[in-house]
Amino acid sequence: MTEPVIGLIGAMDAEIELLLGQLENQEQIVKAGISYLTGSIQGKRVVVCKSGVGKVNAAVTTQILIDTFGVSKVVFTGVAGALHPQLDIGDIVISASCLQHDMDVSPLGFARGVIPYQEVSDFPADAALVQLAEEACKALSVERYVVGKVLSGDQFIASRDTVKLLHEQLDGACAEMEGAAVAQVCYMNDVPYVVIRSMSDKADGSAHINFPEFTAKASERSYDIVYYMLNRL
Repeated sequence: MTEPVIGLIGAMDAEIELLLGQLENQEQIVKAGISYLTGSIQGKRVVVCKSGVGKVNAAVTTQILIDTFGVSKVVFTGVAGALHPQLDIGDIVISASCLQHDMDVSPLGFARGVIPYQEVSDFPADAALVQLAEEACKALSVERYVVGKVLSGDQFIASRDTVKLLHEQLDGACAEMEGAAVAQVCYMNDVPYVVIRSMSDKADGSAHINFPEFTAKASERSYDIVYYMLNRL
């Protein structure tokens, strides 16, 4: 039986840098302008890649992971803006599900986030991967984490009013720009996924003050969780 391959995605260099530092026997394959680094981490076969920012980039990256590399699981790691009022910088969100907050066909009678004429718009994460991510948070003594809804859109959220709306109207725990695209592609292909996001900002307009510094710190936190998970997958 062929050993399963795990797909590891981040949107930016900082989100995959530490994973690449652990990747043994690296080989690079470029598809659609995206670099896929194959190899192993802790003896597990993996493909590490940077999708680039946004839902289209994330969707293309994920479909190639499935079609070309035959991944059996997908883990998206990186940073996000906190929507849940109890979350602060450095806290963790594990995806219970992912939804596109900028999918809005409400003038035609569809609720915000609903993809018209499609049965599922809120894509559930794999229960076993969610459980393992929770186990990692507890083992690593992560001070605060939530299992909640990850909201994705091709927008950088930087408004307190929008944060309030997304949390109250769509029950979002955090906002970012890729997770729901990864989730939808995985759902369409029947591939288990989970998104693990470390909060780099409060999505309230203050991110420009220290975003690079907090992104680096938050990326390290999410890397620790993924590394723990890989050892137990």
